[in-house]
Amino acid sequence: MDISVISIGNSKGIRLSKTLLEKYNIMDTVELILEKGYIIIRPKKSPRKGWEKSFKNMHTNGDDKQLMVDIFENENFEEWN
Repeated sequence: MDISVISIGNSKGIRLSKTLLEKYNIMDTVELILEKGYIIIRPKKSPRKGWEKSFKNMHTNGDDKQLMVDIFENENFEEWN
């Protein structure tokens, strides 16, 4: 596939078709990798995307309860000194 390099202000850039953007799920940001004479463009991954909304839903549903106590009855803190 040939893509023209175009002027964008004082810089140069390329345009990707809507089909490519949708197929590779490219939204706002891409990762640019320079490797062995090639330029690789891939979608920027957001591994924690949507977590905030999920945590809010868990709280609303009362699903965010602590699963285990963080201090055990038989802990002896004196031996740590």
